[in-house]
Amino acid sequence: METTPGDTETAPTTHGLEDPLGGTAASCADGGERRLRSVDAEFRRLEESAMWSAQCQFEEGKRWRATHWLLGLPATLLAAIAGTTALVESTGATAAGILALLSAGLGAVLTTVNAPQRATQAITAANAYLAIQTAARQHREIDLPDWSPVEARAALAALTTRRDEQNATAEPPSRRAYRKARANMGAGGQTYSVDRTPSP
Repeated sequence: METTPGDTETAPTTHGLEDPLGGTAASCADGGERRLRSVDAEFRRLEESAMWSAQCQFEEGKRWRATHWLLGLPATLLAAIAGTTALVESTGATAAGILALLSAGLGAVLTTVNAPQRATQAITAANAYLAIQTAARQHREIDLPDWSPVEARAALAALTTRRDEQNATAEPPSRRAYRKARANMGAGGQTYSVDRTPSP
């Protein structure tokens, strides 16, 4: 007996939906988990990068403040001494002139170097990097477990943009600042007490 096309049973098409234990749905879930792990790793890199940048900028701020004092204090003292020496009737005029020239020279160097403004810029940059570091840590430890891969990727992109904008405006740190920052972090300068406490 011949069969007609209507008599033949055909299996329904699944269009890509396979066994959830080993098919496409499981592959999508695995892909999402892999993306979240990759985003987690990128947040860690951002956090570490911002931590180093913040510490280097703090050290630069300290250096420029010290420079301001090293140049500004002698200039002020020399100017005061020059004024006092000028009151001496005999040889005071010559000494006063020399002291005044030295004071003016230090003042000119201080103005050219502009140490106070550089110190302020470095501290401002350091605090901006600290904000990026904190955001990366909070995203990674608090927000990421509840985010979808799309949400996590959007947050990562926004934070990366903030980091890149800050990098474009910050002064590059000196090698001395880098060494000081490394020593500071090696001594636990970026370790909170809660991080040293073992979890229950």
